[in-house]
Amino acid sequence: MKGDPIARLAEAVQAAGREGALVRVGGPIREVTASACRIGGVSPFVRLGDRMAFQAGGRVQVGEIVRVDAEGATLKAYESRIEAGIGTLAHRLGPAELRPDPSWKGRVIDALGRPVDGSGPLSPGERATPLDADPPAALGRARVRAPLRTGVRALDLFTPLCAGQRIGIFAGSGVGKSTLLAMLAGAKGFDSVVVALVGERGREVREFLEGPLAPSRDRAVVVVSTGDESPMMRRQAPRAALAVAEAFRDRGEAVLLIVDSVTRYAHAARDVALAAGEPAVARGYPPSVFSDLPRLLERAGPGLEGRGTITGVFSVLVDGDDHNDPVADSIRGTLDGHVVLDRTIAEQGRYPAVDLLGSISRLATEVWTPEQRDLIRKLRAMMARFEETRDLRLMGGYRAGTDAELDQAIGLVPRIYDALRQDPSQPASQDAFLELAQSLRG
Repeated sequence: MKGDPIARLAEAVQAAGREGALVRVGGPIREVTASACRIGGVSPFVRLGDRMAFQAGGRVQVGEIVRVDAEGATLKAYESRIEAGIGTLAHRLGPAELRPDPSWKGRVIDALGRPVDGSGPLSPGERATPLDADPPAALGRARVRAPLRTGVRALDLFTPLCAGQRIGIFAGSGVGKSTLLAMLAGAKGFDSVVVALVGERGREVREFLEGPLAPSRDRAVVVVSTGDESPMMRRQAPRAALAVAEAFRDRGEAVLLIVDSVTRYAHAARDVALAAGEPAVARGYPPSVFSDLPRLLERAGPGLEGRGTITGVFSVLVDGDDHNDPVADSIRGTLDGHVVLDRTIAEQGRYPAVDLLGSISRLATEVWTPEQRDLIRKLRAMMARFEETRDLRLMGGYRAGTDAELDQAIGLVPRIYDALRQDPSQPASQDAFLELAQSLRG
């Protein structure tokens, strides 16, 4: 049979099928705008999320299908500008996917999985992971119960976390959000750290890699999409980070995922949706943004029983310090807790500027002992009493000895605030309750 021409032809066809597509689907570009184009004749053969490529300016440009109709498909490029002309042929590449491998730890990649650290090519893993994967089935997921020590006293005391929990850091600009994320990046107990820097200033990327992340760099994969890149790249960066985290989680690893920030992902998704012709319904955001956000966030968390976990920390940039922004509100309702950073606290020089009364962890009861829960409840009540009478006391409207509980709050709360001050250069907290007790006794 080896000499049979038909058998040789069949072997050649099978080999070609393994190496690439036997039939190339494509069509001509019929309309071009600054960052999108229309491709004709491909409507029956492509789906939303498929990639297509074309030759332009002596190089290959790639984009993603964001709209399909009877007349053709709208392709939005990963680059900032499309250089193709009318009649240029574009062909289908299929949906975007990555092949993460443990050897990627210590590397920096872009939103398409290409290395940007100058350390050579990446080794592909055995299994492909789609960038837009479905979250694990709700009833198949493991329970979230194992306590997690972050090393940040304010969080370990008042908003404790569990391995596999998803929490948001809500803050305006310049309130210390990135500093707190950097402190969390050094948390112990994780096999891998995956960081997505979305829309960051180019200057801050290297500072983050060589500064706060340096002790954990050998177990970290960093996905970078700076603010000067296209909305498509900024939209892909968190998805690529989650694909890498999912691959490590399915290997049984405990993964820490940090996304800074989800708001910039929402801004990029808004730009893409508007280019696809969606109407704006809430402060300029199209409806698809509010369905994309839960889908993205739900991919983090515990995996199926017997596999690893993804502990997700998502920063949310609150525009104009408006915590009722529709994007912030949607994210807050999806996550397992939120930490609010307050500008007023930052102006007082208290860092991290955590609003202890406005922050909450929905899994705190899994961490606290009954005694710790009662203590935190009493401390919160004391802080609330201290804050609500601040203006009265500043005006001289309160006299010591009138209210014993308020006198106690006035004596203890400032000392608690001082005990919670923590700088990234200081050692991580080992036992937050013990350290608070020692500080108050001192």
